[in-house]
Amino acid sequence: MNRYLPFILISLLCFSFSSRGQQKFTLSGSIAESSSNETLIGVTVAIPELSTGVTTNEYGFYSITLPEGTYTILISYLGFEDILQKITLTENRRIDYSLKEEAEQLEEVVVTENVEKMDIRKPQMSINTLSVGTIKKIPVILGEADVIKSILLLPGVTNAGEGASGFNVRGGAADQNLILLDEAIIFNSSHLFGFFSVFNPDAIKDVKLYKGGIPARYGGRLSSVLDIFQKEGNSKEYKMNGGIGAVASRILIEGPIKKDKAAFLIGGRASYAHLFLPLFDIDNTAYFYDLNTKLNYRINERNNIFLSGYFGRDVFGISDNFVNTYGNTVGNFRWNHLFSDKIFSNLSLIYSDYYYGLKLDFVGFNWNSGIRNFNVKYDLKHYATDKLQINYGINNIYYQFNPGKIEPSNPESGIIEEQLIRKYANEFAAYVDLEHRITDNLSLGYGLRFSHFMRLGQDELNVYADNNPVYFNPLLLIYEGADPIEVINPGRGETLSTFTNLEPRFSLSYTLNEASSIKASYTRLAQYLHLLSNTSSPTPLDVWTPSGPFTEPQLLDQYALGYFKNINEGDYSFETEAFYKDIQNRIDYINGANLIANNAIEQVILNGEARAYGLEFLLRKNEGKFQGWLAYTLSKSEQRTPGRIVTADNGQSNLESGINFGNWYNTPYDKTHDVSLFVNYDVNEKWSVSSNFTYQTGQPTNYPIGQFGFLDLTVPYYGLRNSQRLPTYNRLDLSATLTPREKVNKKIKGEWVFSLYNIYNRRNAASISFKQNNDTGVNEAVRTSIFGIVPAVTYNFKL
Repeated sequence: MNRYLPFILISLLCFSFSSRGQQKFTLSGSIAESSSNETLIGVTVAIPELSTGVTTNEYGFYSITLPEGTYTILISYLGFEDILQKITLTENRRIDYSLKEEAEQLEEVVVTENVEKMDIRKPQMSINTLSVGTIKKIPVILGEADVIKSILLLPGVTNAGEGASGFNVRGGAADQNLILLDEAIIFNSSHLFGFFSVFNPDAIKDVKLYKGGIPARYGGRLSSVLDIFQKEGNSKEYKMNGGIGAVASRILIEGPIKKDKAAFLIGGRASYAHLFLPLFDIDNTAYFYDLNTKLNYRINERNNIFLSGYFGRDVFGISDNFVNTYGNTVGNFRWNHLFSDKIFSNLSLIYSDYYYGLKLDFVGFNWNSGIRNFNVKYDLKHYATDKLQINYGINNIYYQFNPGKIEPSNPESGIIEEQLIRKYANEFAAYVDLEHRITDNLSLGYGLRFSHFMRLGQDELNVYADNNPVYFNPLLLIYEGADPIEVINPGRGETLSTFTNLEPRFSLSYTLNEASSIKASYTRLAQYLHLLSNTSSPTPLDVWTPSGPFTEPQLLDQYALGYFKNINEGDYSFETEAFYKDIQNRIDYINGANLIANNAIEQVILNGEARAYGLEFLLRKNEGKFQGWLAYTLSKSEQRTPGRIVTADNGQSNLESGINFGNWYNTPYDKTHDVSLFVNYDVNEKWSVSSNFTYQTGQPTNYPIGQFGFLDLTVPYYGLRNSQRLPTYNRLDLSATLTPREKVNKKIKGEWVFSLYNIYNRRNAASISFKQNNDTGVNEAVRTSIFGIVPAVTYNFKL
């Protein structure tokens, strides 16, 4: 703790100096959309005379403290009309603003320069924000607007290919992403094994992806935070919107419970392609459905409460013999309270559950597993001065892990009911995070997160010789699971392991001129949960497990340096960042590891290390009829598990071979080159056209490097891990949106979206397998592809 004392003293000293000076007053309030009272996140409140300002928080609140005087207040937000107002500040004032949808901007030239100047000064880097409007314009498979597929077009973000669930950020694994929906943790973000995401775009209000420089209020994952907020509901009038697509439809209804005081939102989606399968004599099913809900009530100017929820399920079945059901359930109660014009607080009570079930009638049993957590968060934001903002809070999560339970599906099956050992854990965190403008050119962000993780007692726990559950066989040069020497029953009241980490965060921005700046950041993160998966992308069957007696928490140190520039008064922007990530205790698996229904998972796990580094470029066109971006990432992602030093009974030390002989090898999500292009062109009032192009280095894999004969069998053998690659991946998509002219007195507004996925019908390889040709007897490679060209039509409507 002593090494952080100078850091804390400097923070207090800076705060002391910044608090002195002439008499100051606070301007605060909330900013919402005029047509619905929906609060807006990230609205800029600028004071051009002082070249300062602030942005609204996740609940639309702003606060800024200024010297006594008369000022011009500029309120600006993308897609909405600016507000320019003159105010005299001689006392603390609360002013709530309502923004109208985009109209002609006034005095744009006068104020644009100051707004951009403030944006590039912010110390926050490695963050990407996508509007719902942009997400809906991006062409995707089967015409369904998709949050996860959209962020794959950003620099540093990839996945394992078509039909793959999850995503990878800066060479990290999919389980290293913290995915939040209204602050609740989402453990599986995919529908239909990765073809769609669980997020209904009509219900979404804001999407932010943090890739680095992650604020101290976030923790528990190493690679990224995808923070998604749902809409609150229209408290002025009843509205309905939705869409009818080729394989799924959606609807969303919102309106006031008490006008300007309370509102509700309810949205649903469902797929129905499986309904047509019986027409082709196919007795299978594959569908999903989900439900989004939200209630909000404004008690008074200082208190608001929210109740939100999500429920989603996927069902995949082969006749009635095999049925797979999985999905997320989350609920969140939140209370916003203003202690003063400068201190905003939020209390959240959150429930999150992920369930996975299998019905296997052909073998006579059912299987279910999952993870459940209960989360209490209390966050405060202190707008100390116009130059200093302080965030601080606490967070406690209690976890229940169900690795799996087998139940007989009928009395005649002969299957004996068995429950794999349930696991329990508790994760506590406290944090403080500051954003501090030191001078006109220099801004800092710095914070500290304290995390404490307890692996709680369970019914049974294996004990091993030398506390080592994995044994290295020196004769065969392979790792094997060790036999336990004892099984103990610690009970729920005991603590098996505790881990404590200090996680400092630091970022800075130095303005070179009014249009450009350089930024740097350092982030340390700890991750106490691990996803047990040996596939290239997550599957619903993967099981989460906590750190404990045999599994250390993962630790990350990430460094980033970037250059940011606004071009032509913000019409264009350019960003480039270099990053380096070092990860300790990244789990790896011994060869032939069995991860399913394994009650002693510690016998197939080894702790290793990982690293990733790269360079990202992003060029954006932000204004005009033609908009879009070009992203390029050059990166490397590797891991290794070196051999352990083992001391024999005679006192002699031996070095094990390690995984892959202890050498670095490509992670399954290493992509050397990644190019993404997205463009949108508004042809006229009726037509707009969008297109995106993706090019990626093929993902690492293993091919046989030889074979040998054994009796009548031909047995292939493989070389070092992930030393080969699939062919390069590339794809071009196109969509066109037709918005018919509105008719007088017609309440329904509609648009048609026509899309073509994979225009040139490239058969990208999902995998390559090898088999012997029955006619020639020669081994040959067989490419498996998922999609060729896919046309789709979607009708969207508003009422």
